Amino acid sequence: MTQKQPETGLSSNATEVRMQKLEQLREKLETVYPAHFHRTITNRELAEKYEGLEADSESGDIVTVAGRVFSSRNSGMFMDLHDASGKIQIFTHKDYADEDARDLLALIDIGDIIGVTGMVRRTKRGELTVNTHQITMLTKSLLPMPEKWHGLADIEQRYRRRHLDIMTNEDSKRRFQQRSQIISGIRRFMESEAFMEVETPMLHTVYGGATADPFRTHHNTLKLDMFLRIAPELYLKRALVSGLADKVFEINRNFRNEGVSTRHNPEFTMMECYWAYADYEDIMGLVERLFESLALAIHGATEFSYGETQISFKGPFRRVPMPDAVKEATGIDFRAIGSDEDARAATRAAGFTIEDDWTWGECLAFVFEEKIEPTLIEPAHVTHFPKDISPFAKEVPGEPRLVERFETYCNSWEIGNAFSELNDPVEQRARMVEQLEQAHGRGESAKQLDEDFLDAIDQGMPPAGGLGIGVDRLVMLLTDAPSIRDVILFPARKSKVE
Repeated sequence: MTQKQPETGLSSNATEVRMQKLEQLREKLETVYPAHFHRTITNRELAEKYEGLEADSESGDIVTVAGRVFSSRNSGMFMDLHDASGKIQIFTHKDYADEDARDLLALIDIGDIIGVTGMVRRTKRGELTVNTHQITMLTKSLLPMPEKWHGLADIEQRYRRRHLDIMTNEDSKRRFQQRSQIISGIRRFMESEAFMEVETPMLHTVYGGATADPFRTHHNTLKLDMFLRIAPELYLKRALVSGLADKVFEINRNFRNEGVSTRHNPEFTMMECYWAYADYEDIMGLVERLFESLALAIHGATEFSYGETQISFKGPFRRVPMPDAVKEATGIDFRAIGSDEDARAATRAAGFTIEDDWTWGECLAFVFEEKIEPTLIEPAHVTHFPKDISPFAKEVPGEPRLVERFETYCNSWEIGNAFSELNDPVEQRARMVEQLEQAHGRGESAKQLDEDFLDAIDQGMPPAGGLGIGVDRLVMLLTDAPSIRDVILFPARKSKVE
């Protein structure tokens, strides 16, 4: 029986040999794939427990370990056995191992999963080792393990065959373990700040809370066309209206049917929260405390490296009003420009190519993105966004064209987005109607007004600060990952054409 080789560059002969060994194991053993195996200790626990065991000495303790065989030497006499926590050396010799264990050695391949019971010792060279008494076959691997990953061709395989990437790449394995730590850390931090975790729907009949093209689906029972959520914002605000809690948050999966890049993935993770009786200044402090706590959890310090760049998550972060940053970098004083037409003229005069219908705020935001974003390496809060592009934020007192909004940047990336949330129901409806008209003008005919949300706002929402954190980008920073696909366990890939 020959199995097809899936893109590993390995010959089918290797699989045929393994299939033959599988048949021999089936004849020899009651089962090659048992349902249960009781190990008494993990490899990391073993290393910690016997850290003080001297070289060339035996502990006298019997343990049972389990894991995948990563290397085999001297016809299986020495094997390295890896579990999720680390590796241990296995020594199988006639002086210790029973006959059944020794007979299995010839049928064990690299990649097989086995259980080993034996005595703990440290070799003369200082290697912590288990002297085999018994071996239990737990899983026969039918595919050889890849020896190494290198080159651009292998990057695609690492994303497509993530199980092999993690199996053979300690950096990748550690990165996903750290991602789990980061998400747990976010949850613990938010709970320590008295936020209540809630869950909101992923299937929406009306999409909103952000500007993006949605993924569409259909609910057969309800006979409804629906959308995968692009943001949980409107539901979380309804939770705030309800009085369920004054602080709510959700670690959520969002879906935006848009481009893919090293920093963008259509399916991504966010932490979004709303804090009643707070404003965007309060949220800035929350972000700084969160970032500092995560850096300490992952690196043991608030300073860490991303590539060749040193980053510090020690607050407070620099605060930069968008119009001030643009004026300093380009000389364009948007605050002194009165009309959309004059804003377009000033932007073009500075050498930028823009659309004929752009507003004052769109021109300001574009110049900022082109000239300022690439310079924001150390963490900074960019404040005072144009109202034109911020339909859910409150106006800055005395500056009606600007709103109380900030985005947190680091390494030139936007990591967080926050508002002093608009809670005036009349103004909220007017801005959402305007946003809807713009969407219809762009051809987004499926875009609708969320009347259920507006009904909740009519009921009265307390003043609040709101925040969205891009978890994937934050993980990229904290784990020194060059691409967002390096921190998403199973990123979507194009179907491979055979």
